[in-house]
Amino acid sequence: MDWTKAIDGYCERVDPSYWSEPVNAITNIAFVFAALLAWREARARAALDAGTAWLIFLVFATGVGSYLFHTHAVMWAAMADTTPIMLFILSYLALSMRRYFRLSWWIAGGIALAFMIAASSFRRVLGMVMDYPYGMSPFNGSEGYFPAFLALVVVGAILMRRGHAAAPWLLSAAGVFIVSLTFRTVDNDVCNSFPLGTHFLWHVLNGVVLGTLLIAMIRHGKATAPLAPSTRGG
Repeated sequence: MDWTKAIDGYCERVDPSYWSEPVNAITNIAFVFAALLAWREARARAALDAGTAWLIFLVFATGVGSYLFHTHAVMWAAMADTTPIMLFILSYLALSMRRYFRLSWWIAGGIALAFMIAASSFRRVLGMVMDYPYGMSPFNGSEGYFPAFLALVVVGAILMRRGHAAAPWLLSAAGVFIVSLTFRTVDNDVCNSFPLGTHFLWHVLNGVVLGTLLIAMIRHGKATAPLAPSTRGG
């Protein structure tokens, strides 16, 4: 694999230069902001255990990785962009099974592993069903996130039936997520009428999505072995 291969996949980018996607790059501050707010919330509630800290780190890393991708726009930066968010999805799912449903770590990890296997096959299966070549998606690559959206809806709905306090947070996050997915999907379709594109709205709204999920875990996922004492008001 050529790790320095240039990638041009968004309306805003018009050349290979570092600062060709300034809005797409700068709006990654939404992820950093979400991580910092969640860190403050977790410390204030003495809920900064290892699992929560890991999720917060992954959201922060998502912002950094996406910034690198929308500035360097090469293969290694694309990996820095997608790896943290994929790890967040799997980690949040496993931690949700453990904390919201009180499943053992073995079962929670098994569910996350099964999701990873299913999600990795989803894009190819969807292409076969809709009869389009692999890599020529009409969804602009957004189909890779469809399984995460479905998982969020299913988990949120089950928690709602159980009367769990985290349910409204997860379902609200799912509602914002489908809007952000729409903006990601139509980015290339609006280039002629709106050269800036809509990918930057994917960043802003996903910052809201991930921040909402973090707050749900901090407030309604029982934390154990906190890493830091409360610093409310600090």
